[in-house]
Amino acid sequence: MLNVAFIGNGKSTNRYHAPFVLARPDKFHIKTIYGRSAPSWALIPGVEYVSDPEAIWADDDLDLVIITTTSPESHAEFTRTALERGKNVLVEKPFSPTAAEARELFELANEKGLFVQGFQNRRFDSDFLTVKEVLARGVLGDLLEVEMHYDYYRPETSHSFPPSTDPGFSFLFGHGVHTIDQALSLFGSPDRIHYDVRQLLGPGRANDYFDVDLYYGTLKVTIGSSFFRLVGRPRFTLYGTTGTFVKVTEDRQEEHLKMFAVPGAPGFGVDSPAHYGTLSYVDEDGGFHEEKVVSQVGDYSRFYDGIYESLVNGAPKVVKDDETIELIGILEEGLRQGWVPATVELLERGAL
Repeated sequence: MLNVAFIGNGKSTNRYHAPFVLARPDKFHIKTIYGRSAPSWALIPGVEYVSDPEAIWADDDLDLVIITTTSPESHAEFTRTALERGKNVLVEKPFSPTAAEARELFELANEKGLFVQGFQNRRFDSDFLTVKEVLARGVLGDLLEVEMHYDYYRPETSHSFPPSTDPGFSFLFGHGVHTIDQALSLFGSPDRIHYDVRQLLGPGRANDYFDVDLYYGTLKVTIGSSFFRLVGRPRFTLYGTTGTFVKVTEDRQEEHLKMFAVPGAPGFGVDSPAHYGTLSYVDEDGGFHEEKVVSQVGDYSRFYDGIYESLVNGAPKVVKDDETIELIGILEEGLRQGWVPATVELLERGAL
């Protein structure tokens, strides 16, 4: 049984982490949660809530500290402190603002013989797991194109947020961190990258759109998101030399969490037939096939299973250090390229 503590007591802890930790009572015990203000979420029985992080840094009985604060800057700052105080650390994404800081944190962990890893839970989304299953069947032939989209219709967000060079306020950083990580875990390091990172409402507005193309020989992987898609694009579309797979809808764990369902409950993370993807392909004899593919079950608790195996049994990390460093570097470069000159000039003049 591993004793864990949280640095942060907001939505990330209470919706996206704690329910999945509590779903593994044979492996984890939540001992302490730190927050700067009084808890606004329902208290978890048996957990000590503290307003001074020193209560966590000084606790020698902890096996893992989970950083769930809001910004990449605070992730890096708390992670550095936790490592310096001898704690193993799991860090909410994005891991850090820059690849250089990510590299420094991994080096610090290695020097001290400690564990640190980014929380890339969307490797256990049902849609992503289903795509991996379809690829393993081999009926698509040689893969030529993969499109991964995560769209919203939130024009109020683009109007409300000012432009900022802070990664914590970047749409690319906040959302690309999910899908680009999925691509890196599937296909590895790309040969080259093309960025199209925009402010759709023009200069002086927040980043609200991106397309990032990753090239792997003859394969092109396009990762896109927008705040101005009233009807979103399919979550995944795969095109190969002999087939196509389209998965329109996304993983449903977040939807279920918002309805106060808990991991492990019947139906949690399970797609209905209406959510299944469609696989079309021609076989070796030229016969055409089309079928619905039953979705894999999404389960972020499996990420915590990986944490447990690494800490207790020395298993390889679910997310490799190099993958995290490369991911942050891709996001960092995309943010740099995304600033149109007019916006940079206005920021430098202090006009925004």
